Amino acid sequence: MIRKLLPFLAAILVAAPAPAIPLRPHVVTGSIPGPDGGWDLASVDAAGRRLLIARSAEVDVIELGRQPRLRAIGHVVRGHAAIALPHGRVLVTSGTEGKARIFDAATGADAGAIDVGQNPDAAIWDGRIGAALVMNARGGTVSVVDPAAGAVIRTIALAPGLELPALDEHGLLYVNNEQANLIHVVDPATGTVRNPIALAGCEGPTGLGYDPRTRIMIAACANGKAAVVDPTAGTVVQLLDIGRGPDSVLIDSARGLAYIPCGRDGELDVIPLTRGRPLAVSERVQTETGARTGAVDPATGIVYLPTARFGPPPAAGGRPPALPGSFHVLTVAQR
Repeated sequence: MIRKLLPFLAAILVAAPAPAIPLRPHVVTGSIPGPDGGWDLASVDAAGRRLLIARSAEVDVIELGRQPRLRAIGHVVRGHAAIALPHGRVLVTSGTEGKARIFDAATGADAGAIDVGQNPDAAIWDGRIGAALVMNARGGTVSVVDPAAGAVIRTIALAPGLELPALDEHGLLYVNNEQANLIHVVDPATGTVRNPIALAGCEGPTGLGYDPRTRIMIAACANGKAAVVDPTAGTVVQLLDIGRGPDSVLIDSARGLAYIPCGRDGELDVIPLTRGRPLAVSERVQTETGARTGAVDPATGIVYLPTARFGPPPAAGGRPPALPGSFHVLTVAQR
């Protein structure tokens, strides 16, 4: 009888969710000053131990270490995303120009410019096919860029409103569409477009993150929600309350955590990733107003959040201006 029960008991143990791991609280641990100007998305070059921040006119490169050092490289016109390429290079989307520019991360030397689509915004490196995938927000297309050849090898038509992307372990590309409130699903190797995922209850999705360990996808929404998505089923399985003004979802798969920086409320929402049980925001770390994008270092778990201090909003409305000399990058870590 015991032998007959062993396979059954083993199946229960495998299927059971892992016990919750107590989390140490997160705190703001420091600030790295930088030059004036606007900013957008950030990423960590894990191989080069660098933080990359797309700025209005250049790329900020922060050498990660005990005393991080910041330097600016390249020239862009309204930069949106900066990502690491092989061989120590950086690709940055130059939105107003409609180009993807490539620089040497160490020297800042210009390594070429590639025409992509209208208003190139987010970008991601696809190691499976050896190409950078550029989301052209206004044009509604994805440019598959071969940086070695300096050319677009494929253009995939979707719809205007493209925001941040994520790749899964099968090589599928997922892209938020903030105008249509859905996630596009694409095979970038072939250009095949699959059925999109409707984001019920999520308005204006921007940030998107995927954890291959739990196979959980999270979209950050402008209506104060985060949509937890099962990409295999193609459905939203849960909606979480988050802060206002999110623009990124940062995944730390090694530590089983997702972070959503909410710039309007000045908070960083922390979500432990556990498969088999509902997710919840475990912490709301007080950061600063404007800290809406960022990146997490997979080696250390440190979260980097670009922001600035702001003056009063203009009388005609719109965003308040950043105060001169106030741009900086917050660092957040567990105690």
